Amino acid sequence: MGFEKETSAGYLANHMARLFAAGLQRRIKPLGLAPGQFPALLALWSREGRTQKELVSLLDIEQATLANTLARMERDGLIQRRPSEDDGRVQKIFLTEAAKVLEAPAIEAALATNKAALSGLSGEEQIQFLKLMRRAIAGLQKAEDAPS
Repeated sequence: MGFEKETSAGYLANHMARLFAAGLQRRIKPLGLAPGQFPALLALWSREGRTQKELVSLLDIEQATLANTLARMERDGLIQRRPSEDDGRVQKIFLTEAAKVLEAPAIEAALATNKAALSGLSGEEQIQFLKLMRRAIAGLQKAEDAPS
């Protein structure tokens, strides 16, 4: 029994993710953004003032990875950290005006990437494909949460 990449869900999902990231990068690079920043920006565009801990949980990303991303975003003038009014030891993350004005063009870039990726599928196939992707993600998350 050999490994065949064309029948491997993991290989195909990884390949697709790399292509999505490349397409998104090509579209958002002129905005001064990187694909790794996009999930955090989406979360903050929907609601500012989240903590790093909240973002880690929401984005399902490693704490160290998010810490590095947020440091770059702060350096690039996209976010500001402010002490929480409830607990001064906790910092909340807010978007700068520079990041706020990028929301519409960045979302447009992501939608264009999705449209390109799904262009070969009918509307019904697109709905089914996304449904199956969500189920596969849920299966992997369940497996990760299961005791070893």
